[in-house]
Amino acid sequence: MSGNFRARRPASPPPGAGYPPPTAVPLTAARFPHPRQDHLDADARREAASKGFAPGRLKSNISSGGLSITSGEVKLLIGLVLVAAAVRLYRISRPNSVVFDEVHFGKFASRYIKTQYFVDVHPPLAKLLITLAAFLFGYDGHFDFKDIGKVYENVPYVAMRMVPALLGVATVPLAYLTLRALDCRATTSLVAALFITFENGLVTQSRHILLDSPLIFFTSLSIFSWVGFCNEDKHKPFTDSWWTWLVLSGLSLGAVVSCKWVGLFTIATVGFSTIYQLWVLITDIRIPPKLFIRHFAARALCLIVIPVLFYMTMFQIHFLILGSSGEGDGFMSSEFQHTLGGRGMEDTFADVALGSEVTFRHVNTQGGYLHSHPSVYPGGSKQQQITLYPHRDHNNDWRIVNATHIDPPVISESPNGLRYITPGMRIKLRHISTEKMLHSHDIRPPVSEVEFQNEVSAYGAPGFQGDANDDWILEIDEVASRDRRDREAVKRLRTLRTKFRLRHALTGCYLFSHKVKLPEWGFEQQEVTCNKNAVRANSLWFVETAMHPDLPADAPKVNYRLPGFFAKFLELQQVMWTTNAGLTDRHLFDSRPDAWPRLRRGINFWVKDHRQIYLIGNPMVWWLSTLAVVAYVGVRGLLILREKRGFKDFNNSTVVKYDGVCGFLFMGWALHYGPFWIMGRQLFLHHYFPALYFAILLSCGIFDFVTSSLRPKIRLQIAAVLCILAIWNFSKFSPLAYGTPWTKQSCEAAKWGKHWDFSFIAIQYRSSTTYTIQGHRSNHYKRSLPW
Repeated sequence: MSGNFRARRPASPPPGAGYPPPTAVPLTAARFPHPRQDHLDADARREAASKGFAPGRLKSNISSGGLSITSGEVKLLIGLVLVAAAVRLYRISRPNSVVFDEVHFGKFASRYIKTQYFVDVHPPLAKLLITLAAFLFGYDGHFDFKDIGKVYENVPYVAMRMVPALLGVATVPLAYLTLRALDCRATTSLVAALFITFENGLVTQSRHILLDSPLIFFTSLSIFSWVGFCNEDKHKPFTDSWWTWLVLSGLSLGAVVSCKWVGLFTIATVGFSTIYQLWVLITDIRIPPKLFIRHFAARALCLIVIPVLFYMTMFQIHFLILGSSGEGDGFMSSEFQHTLGGRGMEDTFADVALGSEVTFRHVNTQGGYLHSHPSVYPGGSKQQQITLYPHRDHNNDWRIVNATHIDPPVISESPNGLRYITPGMRIKLRHISTEKMLHSHDIRPPVSEVEFQNEVSAYGAPGFQGDANDDWILEIDEVASRDRRDREAVKRLRTLRTKFRLRHALTGCYLFSHKVKLPEWGFEQQEVTCNKNAVRANSLWFVETAMHPDLPADAPKVNYRLPGFFAKFLELQQVMWTTNAGLTDRHLFDSRPDAWPRLRRGINFWVKDHRQIYLIGNPMVWWLSTLAVVAYVGVRGLLILREKRGFKDFNNSTVVKYDGVCGFLFMGWALHYGPFWIMGRQLFLHHYFPALYFAILLSCGIFDFVTSSLRPKIRLQIAAVLCILAIWNFSKFSPLAYGTPWTKQSCEAAKWGKHWDFSFIAIQYRSSTTYTIQGHRSNHYKRSLPW
């Protein structure tokens, strides 16, 4: 019996309990006089395996953020920065003309410097950085950036291009440091840094006044900061360095989302990682509730509050700079517009009566003015045009004329004998500058040619009393007109307060406008029709200004209630979202997400004099990163299947380590790529760049795993071959990145994909066509806006 008896070993002490002090004499001192200080219990062994440490030993002397780089690596990083700078800054002054979307972002810098309000679909941080460079180098904001290929004059365009270029350079060492913080080898990190250095698409995008390079830089900074924090969190939480990494993560997340909303995907990446951390903490019975609450509150403060405050601060700076009226006014509500210099309105009479001179504004579609001008429709009735116009103009002025055959009821009379406008009144609207009446008839509109819509025109002549087609019946919308400040607004027409509809007396259709632009003959102003099936929101109007010669000077007056920062901020977010979602028209060089991982086609940026700038990736880097994504999915699926069949792959510390590293990078790739599949807006190849960054890091993480069992010399040789191939691919396509001349033979030899639509022949004779196409993109983009 004694041969089969085994005494049960006492339980290992809990983490942090430590060993008895040297003065104490443990019971087992006679047998174990020198206890092992690196002994780990089962939980600690699993924790060590998750970090990739050897079984039985916990890594000691962990440096800040888990980074432990040698002085030789510091020198290597300096060399990488110099190489990246040489690659991205080479011939950055060429071409000396506008390239691709410099049409937009250069123009926005001009608006900032001239303090003229504009609206863009992207948050302001990257544009503010470019503007700062322009301002410091003396730019006065008077270049219009109107057309692609327009030569720069008195514009510090090199300084403006240096901002994205230098941020592109800084992305290279961040990639190296991120993989080192993920406990990959220096060789692997070097490969990733060189892949990003010589990635043609990233190089091309970072050499011009564009926003993607700042976006990718802050994405890489966010991921690096978060990985550093995770390492600190595993080592010892709530230290000074722990807080430093966490706060830096929050600031970086705020910066990335302040460049483009694509930064929300970076926030999602860190967010899912945070949720996993909190889940591990809350399911650990050794963590008391108070400690878990501290962890939760710290992450909520730094990863939610700080990014939100940073994001809102950027918009506060945006509003402070853009204090004057500009081409973006028409996007915003009337209240917002009146916070801008030059758009303020004097107090106007609250009462509206027959004979009042008024201006009408549309409630929806950014509130344009009911407008007319001497030009006529080219078809239909060929009568004078009626449009919606976003700016103040004397052609917005109308006079209300009585069309009711019986006198209005006595209740509508004022003490001065004025007859107020009440619900159900039949009125005419005379355009003051042309003396024509607002008119509608059973003729289809020139653009929205459908049966339920009629044309609206201005008809008549001086002295002509008009006909029944000029008559409109006023209907007050009581729900929209309820206002605590003015309870009379639902009883009669009141300036700014009453929302109403105008029903055509003969046909029953409603005065209506929607986001449809008239062609050039209508000056690209917004269409106004009479709609029998009118959507309520698009058929509501209000009076902005009212003047009557019989009203005394001390009569009640009203004005807009100016919004504060939060109201302006929320309104602009809604406008940005709506405008972004509205960019749905096709473009010659747009592409869909399924084509991006395959590098199916690029984007033509600029063409002139046998030279071309064409956005195309480094094929070797691009396809290798895509292969790595596919390989990870396949291997991870295989590991899950093997686990279900009883295999113990996840007991291997190497497998656990690289599963964590590659799983995190794959999640980043998926969250930066997958959402584009559900977007209906116009998309381009450069939208894939943040996901490409993760895919490149993932490919290097897989390289680190595959070569983990090889001798360092062999690993270095394989890495050298990969880097040489990447540099060779870069050099082959570099004329497209730098816009340098190349031969027809070289051009044709570089067309590895049948959809790569750069061409030596196109360079010879399609330059003006390219400008027209790209200019059309710019013009189309503007046509989606009120101006």
